[in-house]
Amino acid sequence: MIDLHYWPTPNGHKITMLLEETGLDYDIHPVNIGAGDQFKPDFLKIAPNNRMPAIVDRDPVGGGDPVAIFESGAILMYLAEKTGRFLPSDMRRRYQVIQWLMWQMGGLGPMAGQNHHFNRYAPEKIPYAIDRYVNETNRLYGVLDRQLEGRDFIAGDYSIADMACYPWIVPHEAQGQDLNDFANVKRWFDAIHDRPATLAAYAKGEEIRPASESGMTDEQKRILFGQTAKSSDR
Repeated sequence: MIDLHYWPTPNGHKITMLLEETGLDYDIHPVNIGAGDQFKPDFLKIAPNNRMPAIVDRDPVGGGDPVAIFESGAILMYLAEKTGRFLPSDMRRRYQVIQWLMWQMGGLGPMAGQNHHFNRYAPEKIPYAIDRYVNETNRLYGVLDRQLEGRDFIAGDYSIADMACYPWIVPHEAQGQDLNDFANVKRWFDAIHDRPATLAAYAKGEEIRPASESGMTDEQKRILFGQTAKSSDR
């Protein structure tokens, strides 16, 4: 059994997508990031960066004590290795997947995240910041589009690289991007959207936080965007 500490955000959806694909038994423990659940002492024991998702594998390969993992990319690699799926064993193909996973972790996710922040949540609209991150998001979509030329998926076969990237493309309209400008990304996006595991993963998110719950209070913004070393050390 996998304990998944989760909230339905792009990084959270990555993990439920993989868990649904592999069929591993898992139990969701909601971490309401708008309410500050990520600062609770029990959660910080497994996720010291006070960010979800995190997992605890109570039945690790080889037995022994439970294994706790934080950081979504590390979780994807761990679960892929545990199941022997979605991360090739061949060295060349394996690092094709890993490098695109790192591309998402270091590029697509952070840049799209700043795009969301300055477009949707910042208390004042700063044109330079909005343009900076919309443009960089657009550049990254172009990188992905070129990689998908002649390929069904990012590294050839469906892998954790695709599962890492897809949730960050879901809010493309909010990012100021038009998928019609990226034919390869659109084809790839539609194929992943229709996978049964993707539909099941996003349905789990809807059970926890329905899409009808829109907007963010000032207090939630303070919790999410006002953190310092001192305020995070609860």
